[in-house]
Amino acid sequence: MTDTANTTVIDSFREQNKAEGVRVFVAGGHRDGNDPAYVEAAYNLGRQIIKMDFKLDFGLSNSGIMGAVARGVLDGWNSKQSKIQGLPIQAITTKEYYDLYPQDDALLRQIENVILAKTLEERKQKLLDADIVVFAPGGVGTLDELAYDCVAMQDGLLQVKPFIFYNVDGFFHHLLEFLKFIALEGFAEPMPFIVVDDDRELSIVFRLFKYRYNKKVQTTSEAYENARKLAYELPYFLKRKTDSSVHIEDLVTEVDTIMAQGTEDDKNRLAEEFEQAYLEKEIERMYERLAKTGRDTSIVSDKLTNLKKRRKSHKK
Repeated sequence: MTDTANTTVIDSFREQNKAEGVRVFVAGGHRDGNDPAYVEAAYNLGRQIIKMDFKLDFGLSNSGIMGAVARGVLDGWNSKQSKIQGLPIQAITTKEYYDLYPQDDALLRQIENVILAKTLEERKQKLLDADIVVFAPGGVGTLDELAYDCVAMQDGLLQVKPFIFYNVDGFFHHLLEFLKFIALEGFAEPMPFIVVDDDRELSIVFRLFKYRYNKKVQTTSEAYENARKLAYELPYFLKRKTDSSVHIEDLVTEVDTIMAQGTEDDKNRLAEEFEQAYLEKEIERMYERLAKTGRDTSIVSDKLTNLKKRRKSHKK
């Protein structure tokens, strides 16, 4: 396919996606991982997507994290938890990968909208036309997707949009530290990553996106500012939503009213509450990271002890 033809395909796809409501692209592993919590969280991610009347874009899979996300979407849709008419899943892959899947698989048979891209490059470009990008636990394929997306945003080839790390059990701890480090060292631009630790936090991010930050037409700078603002304000809404009787929509209305009609004291007090909630959440995460670092140190120590034992046995 020529560059011109490829651009035409991508532009057509982008216009189609805009007309179909909010779409969420999920990148994650094709394996389950060793902890059952990963698959459970992925399934809940799918249920959250359909509960918000969003749609799923994914690379097509019947297994692992990706299969669990798709099952969550389909189960929610089949149980009438969504107002969406028509199947809420769009799968994008290449013919080579499509041919690897069993044609009689029960999950795959339900996914009728499968788009076959000519190349992996075209597949990635199409997937990135979603409104929100979520990275769930996964392997090198997920890392490849993340690296591609970051480069595309940094170089202006992709409009800035919310990048959500579904940080199940601290899965992305090391990666997030590395991404911050390379930005601090001047090798990359800071990216507006939004970190959520569980499906409750994910649900609140989705609701904030839908009711507070969802603008269809934005410049890159506006989109970046919205994503950065969402990440900064999220802890405030997490703190305020104490139970099911407190609705994000009401909190958003309250905040917007203060910003539009409140006194200077009201606005300053709100700003202080945002800052305090943000700092508290960052401190909480820092303690969690310190705990994981301690666990990593223990693992390294055990490995070092075993290596020394092996070396000693070889000397005999």
